[in-house]
Amino acid sequence: MAPTKEVLRQIQWFTEPGLQEKILEHCQVLTFEKGDVIVREGEYVKVVPIVISGSIRVFQTKEDREILLYYVEPGQTCMMSLSACFYNNESPSQAVAVELTTVLTVPTRFIAEWQKEYASWNRFVIKTFRNRYDELLDTLERVAFDHVDQRVMAYLQFRASRQESDTVEISHQQLANELGTTRVVISRILKQFELEGKVALHRGRIQLH
Repeated sequence: MAPTKEVLRQIQWFTEPGLQEKILEHCQVLTFEKGDVIVREGEYVKVVPIVISGSIRVFQTKEDREILLYYVEPGQTCMMSLSACFYNNESPSQAVAVELTTVLTVPTRFIAEWQKEYASWNRFVIKTFRNRYDELLDTLERVAFDHVDQRVMAYLQFRASRQESDTVEISHQQLANELGTTRVVISRILKQFELEGKVALHRGRIQLH
């Protein structure tokens, strides 16, 4: 589906009329169901997704384990996709819709061209790299210095706050994937949390006390 001016108002980043006209002419709006793959690891990137609504989970797979890199929220795009298209490399990560997600897709041939022509697009690209760089540094710091149990509780509190609920719908395996560890470790930590009265464990969901 072709984008509309309402879509541009939702994103709010791109101010030049000339850029807006090119987005309306060359880009598309696509909707993905929960679990749909938007960018596949190891494939060449043809379009860069900018999230309008919903959320995208970006991760890498190493030795049958998933390593979460970051989430792409409304108004944001995927740094890994941007990087791959600049150098025409295969995507080093996979991007999957977390929920019903609508994105504006920008063909890769315009990424560098628009960065030279339009200040607002250039700011958007630079801000994307800077924000993701800061997030990845923060992730590395947590992995290096925080105990796994601290990371588990911090993640559950983040998810609960984001959903405005005291219950997080997630399996032990999914939680292990999010934190780059094993299901056995997660199950042991959650059981200890339950014994301490910090959480209540249910099938497919965790309730925080």
